[in-house]
Amino acid sequence: MRKIFLASILGLSFLTLQAQMPGGFNRGGAGMAGRGNMNIGHFYGKAIDSKTGKGVAGATIILTGNKFDTTTKQMKQGTIKTVISQNNGDFNLENLPIFGNFKLKISAVGYKANEQQVAFNIKMPQMNGGAVDPNAIQQAMNAADKDLGNIKLEPDEADLGNVTVTTTAKQQLELGIDKKVFNVDKNLTSTGQTATEIMKSIPSLNVDIDGNVTLRNAPPTIFVDGRPTTMTLDQIPADLIDKVEIITNPSAKYDASGGNAGILNIVLKKNKKNGYNGGIRAGIDSRGKINTGADFNYRQGKINVTMSGMFNERKSIYENTTNQTQYYTKPNTDTAFGHTLENGNNNGSFGFGRLGLDYFLDNRNTFSVTGNYNKGHFLNESDQYIDSTINNVPWSHTSRTSNTSFNFQNFGGQLSYKHNFAENGHNITADANYNSSTTSSDGLITTTTYQPNGTTTKYPYYIQQAIGTGYNHYFTLQSDYENQITETKKLEAGIRGAIRDFKTENLQTISSASTGYIFTPNPSSSSRYKYNDQVYAAYVNYSFKVNKWAYQLGLRMESSNYTGHLLDANEVDTSTFKVKYPVSLFPSAFITYKIGDKQDFQINYSRRINRPNFFQLIPSYDFSNPTSPQVGNPNLSPEFTNSFEMSYNNNYMKGSNFLATVYFKYTTDLITRYSYKDVNKNTILASGDSLWYTTYINANNAYSYGLELTDKQQMTKWWDLTVNVNFYNSVLNATIPNQAINNSLLSWFGKMNNNFKVAKGWSVQFSGDYTSKTLIPQSSGGGGGGGRGGGFFGGGQQALAQGYILPRFGFDAAIRKDWNWKKGRTASLTLSMNDIFRTQLYKTTSESSSINQVLLQDSERRRDPQVLRVNFSYRFGKFDMTLFKRKNTKADQSAGMDMIGNQ
Repeated sequence: MRKIFLASILGLSFLTLQAQMPGGFNRGGAGMAGRGNMNIGHFYGKAIDSKTGKGVAGATIILTGNKFDTTTKQMKQGTIKTVISQNNGDFNLENLPIFGNFKLKISAVGYKANEQQVAFNIKMPQMNGGAVDPNAIQQAMNAADKDLGNIKLEPDEADLGNVTVTTTAKQQLELGIDKKVFNVDKNLTSTGQTATEIMKSIPSLNVDIDGNVTLRNAPPTIFVDGRPTTMTLDQIPADLIDKVEIITNPSAKYDASGGNAGILNIVLKKNKKNGYNGGIRAGIDSRGKINTGADFNYRQGKINVTMSGMFNERKSIYENTTNQTQYYTKPNTDTAFGHTLENGNNNGSFGFGRLGLDYFLDNRNTFSVTGNYNKGHFLNESDQYIDSTINNVPWSHTSRTSNTSFNFQNFGGQLSYKHNFAENGHNITADANYNSSTTSSDGLITTTTYQPNGTTTKYPYYIQQAIGTGYNHYFTLQSDYENQITETKKLEAGIRGAIRDFKTENLQTISSASTGYIFTPNPSSSSRYKYNDQVYAAYVNYSFKVNKWAYQLGLRMESSNYTGHLLDANEVDTSTFKVKYPVSLFPSAFITYKIGDKQDFQINYSRRINRPNFFQLIPSYDFSNPTSPQVGNPNLSPEFTNSFEMSYNNNYMKGSNFLATVYFKYTTDLITRYSYKDVNKNTILASGDSLWYTTYINANNAYSYGLELTDKQQMTKWWDLTVNVNFYNSVLNATIPNQAINNSLLSWFGKMNNNFKVAKGWSVQFSGDYTSKTLIPQSSGGGGGGGRGGGFFGGGQQALAQGYILPRFGFDAAIRKDWNWKKGRTASLTLSMNDIFRTQLYKTTSESSSINQVLLQDSERRRDPQVLRVNFSYRFGKFDMTLFKRKNTKADQSAGMDMIGNQ
């Protein structure tokens, strides 16, 4: 974020100088100071003994150049800055003019004076159609924040190199061939909400009614600040998110896990402005639920402290309708029909806090520590009514009431270190990350079945109690090395270890007539499970350029071990499940051809893996919904995906950008759900009837291909439009007992996002999306995320090999008024509404079969339409240009996602 701002300041400064000086500004001329030139430059380095290599203390460093004399109104030679080196030889020259040439002279007692010419060498590039090139942001920072290296106090030349700056303003969407960066701090429709709502506005992402996110019809791997997390999207406040990065085909540098989808990295805001600054915000929605938050930053000398916090209340209201038709083919031809209507709400709140500390030891060494904590409580209440008929004759009416409380808390911490070598682009980093989540739930489900006329009970009522607890501890240790060997060659390498410990208990008891209405444990639907997952990896990437061609070749090696234990009531191990892959190789390759200043063409390839998670492996039955029980499959194998992409990028005019991508993905052993019929294994409620169960299998294979088009266009000075369209086909081949599945469907979805500046200080955002009939997502994800039934807010996505999602569409809108006052004080008032036309209706249809039966199921669900929100924010603090003093820490360079080099 601050890199982009600096680039904007540099560009504005350059344009201002050109306008003010007769004949324009000659960048090759003498240096200027004090007239139209923003003094934001920073030289730093180290004076050392040429023989011992030790730092020279007390050396005098003098920088001279042309200065503007306010008395004579003319330019003249003079001293711009004088400093004394520290005990270790470090020196800093700050608040310097950014244009022109300077002379640096270093002298000390007992040493020969060292004189050399220095400059920032800022070159104004082509605008590339006005679009942002994400890879040029680092260059912009280096230009005004220059390391002069180790300077020997005897005659010696220092390679100062040339740095190019791309002059850009921060835009909402930055398109690159390797990734997309969506700056969401100005997104209007998600103000006061969570990360789930932000994802609805981002190109390439599809969000269903329950907040499940897919990227090209598969769930992506979720990162926060470049590292794995145990938090879910609805636990991350939208107001604390700076940007979202989408990497559709990650290189060997990134985790190979994630299957046939890419990486979705959420970068939280981190402020490093000198002095102090902060903000407060508050809002309320049409259901009377509030959200509040505040952030504060203090920067002085070598210390930077950032803190933020928020509190968010939420009430989600949903309604579900399901129709099930069951045909018997033999020994009779009976037809059973069931109609289910469910109404529910989820009410609760959660809080989030974050604290960060950066310590700048010297010019080249930075330590950072960051911690966050969030905690929440929610209560889900629902009423379900089921009417059943057999051969069109009413059979029964069932009423089911559910009340479930859910609590969670999460702690995350990161300790990182970065060392910058004397050469630009040469650094090494190390960081340790720990993330821990604990959850608990307590639910009561009361079920009563009546005669068709509802007068008397057909079966005795019963009550289910489900008590769940669990934890998820995730620890990673990583080190990365980067060396820009020459302007055309770059080497990257790194090692990583990740360990996850997971445990869950799901204890169910039943009170019914058969138990004398005493709560009795139900072993068939209770489970205790824990697992340990270890992944160790190393990678190397080598990049080089030949004329207009750029290449990046990478290889990642991973060794993984998964061990799961099924426990009894006494914590004794009853079953163990192990999956081991001693060494797996994951190559990647990127080849880019630069057609011209505004056009690029790229092809790339990568191989990835998706490991089954706990909920997919556990072989115990889940009867929390007695009519739709679920069970895992301990025999699942990981799925492997080979991904290919071919992209064309064109910055065809100022403020406009067009990106077209053709992609193909082939997956073996893809993990998918399916339904089968078996005897009722609920030991307490079994009545001899059979049930349809949902479980997981490895499909034979699956592949998908598609064309994605993204266009960002500045329609007028007051209107910009971003359109994203994705055409794709998913083919799934699976062998299921008693049937073979070969599903294929050509589908598409589109998004639009309009931003209007309707008057001074007034802006409007209008967005919408449409999804055609779609094959239900191939994979329900792995890697330990999620759980049975999906999210806590009204159920999860249906992911059956035998089903489809029907077309749906929706629109969101927001309007905002901004105020700007003196001394850095700003405020804004935002009014927003989601699903403004009440059109978001999530419909699915599926078909399952057994030897003598066929089950058809149609369902439709609606959640939280037309919720109105009002939010107010206020910021204070003076922006200080001296914040641009040092190179970024790893945590600040796209929060760890900066590791991609120029493709």
